[in-house]
Amino acid sequence: MKRITSLFVWKVLGQAGEGLDRTYLLRSLGIDPEGPVDPSVMVADKDYYEFFETVVRSAPEGHGVPLRVGASMRCDDYGAFGLAWKSAPDLRGSYERLQRFARILTDVSEYEVSDVDDGVLMQLHREGPRTLGLRLSNEATIASIVSMSRQVSTREFRPGEIHFKHAAPDGHGEHERHFGCPVFFGSGMDALLVPNDAMSAPNRLGDPAIAEFFDTHLDSELAGMGECDDLEHRVRSCVSSHLSEGVPTVSTIARSLGMSGRTLQRRLSEKGSTFQVLVDESRRQLAQKLLKETDYPLMEIAFLTGFSEQSAFTRAFRRWAGQTPRSYRLEG
Repeated sequence: MKRITSLFVWKVLGQAGEGLDRTYLLRSLGIDPEGPVDPSVMVADKDYYEFFETVVRSAPEGHGVPLRVGASMRCDDYGAFGLAWKSAPDLRGSYERLQRFARILTDVSEYEVSDVDDGVLMQLHREGPRTLGLRLSNEATIASIVSMSRQVSTREFRPGEIHFKHAAPDGHGEHERHFGCPVFFGSGMDALLVPNDAMSAPNRLGDPAIAEFFDTHLDSELAGMGECDDLEHRVRSCVSSHLSEGVPTVSTIARSLGMSGRTLQRRLSEKGSTFQVLVDESRRQLAQKLLKETDYPLMEIAFLTGFSEQSAFTRAFRRWAGQTPRSYRLEG
């Protein structure tokens, strides 16, 4: 079964019209309607495409929904991946990170960055029957790349061309107005063409050191996905992604893994572990990584590892490492 981040589900609902039973739709996808928006919660691709179709068919001017969904995407919605996108030196760097780390968000799509005569081509590769839901998803994906490009570039971003494999939908004139460039339907690819000067313009928050840190973090996350049968590893990974918002509860992490809190605790107990032990290990590992690989202030590291006060972080770190965070960092 292929999966897509539930972040897209929430974004589609944000552009839906009235009359939809949102609670029912979310529960049908296995998403808690009262829970937080969590990109690590995944849904089956087939279910997502059917959901997208349902929303568009009920929405006024439904052909514009995927464009509005893409425009609503924000870098910060994507957690560590969004930070890697923003901190890349330029759009080429951002696009190359999408090509490299897309599997963190979905395993139904691949991205390819290539140089062509007129600039740089960013292609979306997605297999499967060309259902309405898949076509809508492709439009939203291309629109989100354009939106995120506009957010980070220091120059006004405008693609040179947009291409879609599927036939033009009703009201497709809105697409050219939205993208500000020619849009070709019935093309041989799903892609955007970007002029070279737009690709090389610096990003507003481009920082090679920060980009390298998040690259390492995302590489580690990808490696962990190859160990998806290791429940303890999956729990630690989920906990780490939540720590900047405070220490997550067992029910929050269980939802991310598609099970109840009671089931998660039982399965960990069968492995001779507990949720609290894994939370503690996640905080320790992240703290050590940040101390060694960044120059973030100790207060910021305390916050990123789920502590509200630096003094509490220092006490915990003494327990973990037998020394203060400052002395650990100085050891290099």
